[in-house]
Amino acid sequence: MNVESILAGKGREVCTIRPDTLIVEAVHRMRGERVGALVVSQDGARIVGIISDRGIIEAMADRGTEVMDDQVASVMTREVVTCSARDEVSAIMATMTNRRIRHLPVVTEDGTLCGIISIGDVVKHRIDEIQFEAEAMREYIAGGR
Repeated sequence: MNVESILAGKGREVCTIRPDTLIVEAVHRMRGERVGALVVSQDGARIVGIISDRGIIEAMADRGTEVMDDQVASVMTREVVTCSARDEVSAIMATMTNRRIRHLPVVTEDGTLCGIISIGDVVKHRIDEIQFEAEAMREYIAGGR
């Protein structure tokens, strides 16, 4: 299975934020959208970074609560790991685990943002696969009697 199968189920909507937005507004957006990360983009298509709840907490631990009045660009991750819709889910799971990242923007061949997946999406997809395989096995065994 590939990333496209996850996007087909959850949709392609991506919450983005501009780099000049204040971090306090990013926090409110994350809460309102019920997401743990926002893709940072000037135009909603080209990625310039990603900001996560974890990144904000780390910045607060380092610089105090005053960081909330800084711009998103000051705490965003600039080197964003991405994937394509054709990538295999198993490879994405390994990447997310090994790099300790929870959100992976999905991009087209030319780098245009076209979706985002979280570790929760990947785990849910894998659980669904396992349940489907288990049911198929039960049906196979029951049919063999």
